[in-house]
Amino acid sequence: MVNCIPTALFRIFDANINRVKEGLRVCEEIMRFLLNSKSLTAECKDFRHSIDRLVKILGQSEQFIKGRNASKDIGLKVKHRDEFSRKNIFDIFYANIQRVKESLRVLEECSKLSSPKIALKFRNLRYRVYDFEKKALVELNSLKCSKGVRN
Repeated sequence: MVNCIPTALFRIFDANINRVKEGLRVCEEIMRFLLNSKSLTAECKDFRHSIDRLVKILGQSEQFIKGRNASKDIGLKVKHRDEFSRKNIFDIFYANIQRVKESLRVLEECSKLSSPKIALKFRNLRYRVYDFEKKALVELNSLKCSKGVRN
């Protein structure tokens, strides 16, 4: 277990752990079922398991969940006009990969308070996601061209 995480941050960790894993799962399903890419699917799966390992090292997962208060989250009422608008699978991938990167950044920054080593691991994972995003977009764009998929 790393240094103690301030209780006030439990909700931030919980929300961003969930957000990053959910976003990765959406991306993984696109890689698996739309692209039929074993390597990109495996990469997404590895990212999710890497998050699980880092959370385990933080040693606070029960506290993160105890800090959860989804029904009273003021963010639930804050909506963006494009949040529920997706034109195609590319929009879905893009929205979710952005969610992943943003959440990893939050986890990286908040981890600095308890474990700079874990923060560095979140940072490294974020940079790996940047590379993954580039590879995935190349594949998605080739699918778009080869199958006449519209934007």
